[in-house]
Amino acid sequence: MTHADASAPLDLEQSSFNVSWQKAMMWMFIITDALLFSGYLASYMFTRLASDVGWPDQASVFSMNFITLMTFTLITSSATMACAVKAATDKDHKAARKYLLLTTLIGLAFLGMQAIEWSHFIGDGARLTGNPWGAPAFSAYFFMMTGFHGTHVLIGVIILLITFLHTTPVRIDAGKVELAGLYWHFVDLVWVFIFGCFYLL
Repeated sequence: MTHADASAPLDLEQSSFNVSWQKAMMWMFIITDALLFSGYLASYMFTRLASDVGWPDQASVFSMNFITLMTFTLITSSATMACAVKAATDKDHKAARKYLLLTTLIGLAFLGMQAIEWSHFIGDGARLTGNPWGAPAFSAYFFMMTGFHGTHVLIGVIILLITFLHTTPVRIDAGKVELAGLYWHFVDLVWVFIFGCFYLL
């Protein structure tokens, strides 16, 4: 058996349909997590439509300009993440590190704004069991959906920071940057749905 023949089974284990097992696992995680978020949003919409108590007007509860700024911030981070992946693929290590760090900082800015939003919401009287604006489930769903998403953003920031620290101006693993990018784009996309369903509808 030649050396090439001996390595063939290992190659098959590492890749199926020309996709690395790491990327395949990431896609499986994204799909299952997307189903979980979909369940949250479907439950929210059902509860809202079935509620006998008047549902609060979001514009009277939240600063929509601030929420829009949060959304724009996260969408911007998706663009910088795409630049990081492109730079890593092109072996432009310096640019890849720059965009990774920039995406991390933007993610931290989003978390800071979310903390401000939570503090105002709680300060106005919102609790898990009730709120001053109407249906008790309104605040419960707010804490559940935005808190769960915020946790994902925090995990994403940690992943980006670790990816950045594991790179140097002369060495970078484009595959790891791409995996971090897949996760980050997913987190951004989920927020777009939360923004549309919870804040706008």
